[in-house]
Amino acid sequence: MLIKLTGGKVYDPTNGVDGEIRDIFIENGRIVTPAPDAKVHQEYALHGRVVMAGGIDPHSHIGGGKVTIARMLMPEDHLGNEVARTELTRSGCGHAIPSTLTAGYRYAEMGYTAAFEPAMLPANARQAHMEMGDTPIIDKGAFVMLGSDDFFLRQLAAKADFSAIKDYMAWTMHAAQAIAVKVVNPGGISAFKFNQRKLDLDEQHTYYGVTPRDIIVTLARGLKELGVVHPIHIHGCNLGIPGGVETTLETIRGANGLPIHLTHIQFHSYDTEGDMKFSSGAVRIAEAVNANPNVSIDIGQVMFGQTCTASGDSMRQFVNTRSADPKKWVVMDIECDAGCGVVPFKYRDKSFVNALQWAIGLELFLLVNDPWRIFLTTDHPNGGPFTCYPHLIRLLMDKSFRSDMMQTINQDALKYSSLGSLDREYSLYEIAIMTRAGPAKSLGLKDRGHLAAGACADITVYEDNPNRETMFETPELVFKNGELIVRNGRIIKVVNGATHVARPSFDRGIERSLKSYFDDFHTVRMENFRLSDDEIIDRGRGSIIVQPTGARTT
Repeated sequence: MLIKLTGGKVYDPTNGVDGEIRDIFIENGRIVTPAPDAKVHQEYALHGRVVMAGGIDPHSHIGGGKVTIARMLMPEDHLGNEVARTELTRSGCGHAIPSTLTAGYRYAEMGYTAAFEPAMLPANARQAHMEMGDTPIIDKGAFVMLGSDDFFLRQLAAKADFSAIKDYMAWTMHAAQAIAVKVVNPGGISAFKFNQRKLDLDEQHTYYGVTPRDIIVTLARGLKELGVVHPIHIHGCNLGIPGGVETTLETIRGANGLPIHLTHIQFHSYDTEGDMKFSSGAVRIAEAVNANPNVSIDIGQVMFGQTCTASGDSMRQFVNTRSADPKKWVVMDIECDAGCGVVPFKYRDKSFVNALQWAIGLELFLLVNDPWRIFLTTDHPNGGPFTCYPHLIRLLMDKSFRSDMMQTINQDALKYSSLGSLDREYSLYEIAIMTRAGPAKSLGLKDRGHLAAGACADITVYEDNPNRETMFETPELVFKNGELIVRNGRIIKVVNGATHVARPSFDRGIERSLKSYFDDFHTVRMENFRLSDDEIIDRGRGSIIVQPTGARTT
């Protein structure tokens, strides 16, 4: 069946289309160029409407142990945020930490068709994928965590051959069904278990004798040589610490031109000026990002209100427990390979620190020049729930609205930020880059994030409302794989999204060492550790899309 979307104002940055009036044709779930005499079976008149590819969230905690713990820890978050069962949808709940079902529905209702879990423990990959598989409609994928796991740290400490380290990285990606690799507080999660309470970039791990810099450079080089498209996803040292800006700048310098992605960089951009010894380092960070094209970032924008922080960084989350609101928290470890901390938190606009965090995130958005290297995130749920994105987009597109919001927050905080002097307003084209084309390019999703022939027909249609928050809150139409799933912000059809994975080649000889290691140190066998395709597909409920890598097939 041929579907025609007629006369919409198309924003497709991948193909250089900036608000042009175009028709789009859909057939068999793909965008096509039909024959001149092809018969149109269904037509949607979109005159005056804005048309973009479906939104892609490259960093959103939607699956895995820490999210499950957060959902159980915060029953308060369920009350008043229930989703009733209907003929189409199943019941769910949650706002800051929505259930699997609610997360899928909320993303689709907002015009998003893909979201990626950025911190999947290898030992917990099965649960993470089960939760993502239970998240309806949207495509998913996950970044597997490396850098504090014992096998990897033993390799570094023993100065193992680099090819063996790459084989282990690739094997772990296969075993966990991952699309990318993330490092969280490099080595710090492990060091915490040896009673180290901090681990700076060039500080040695008390047991393994390796530094975070060693870990980052090794992972960055390994992924580049393996041909994994998304660069190492770095949650750096010293998150949330005044003065952490110095560590972030040194991390950028220390990459030596290797591709790196610095995640939720707002939390790593704090300087030490003023009586509170807490100020914005956003100008310095933005200058470094602008000067280093090998670096991409996402923001982790803080949004005011109740949320729940959930992170693999057990070292930092243990410190954050004193600020828990409500006063409850969980810090735990799995298989002595990684950890997580779950700490409820409420960001307050009258708080000096919280207001400055809010301002720092916006500064970074407005100061980094290249929208292809900066992605719109709140580090859901750490800075705030993903449902805040329409409000955040309005803050970026509307200076007068931003100025009004600045008048409502702690005014002392603004003295230590450059936000008030920034006049930049994002365009719809730039928003389409940050929320569609850029994440797709970074993750290697060649048929997502754009609207050219051959692309998957994930398409969102908006009313061109000058109130951009209202516009992005409630799209008129959302298509997933060519099927209309949302009309006027309401689900009208529920479908199953795919799981995206990357499978770089490796020498299976690494499994001899791994099998012995699993037998000696793990509670599961190596064969049971690996996640099969059948477990993701689950009797037709899901599908797998293998993204190409640049590595030579063996």
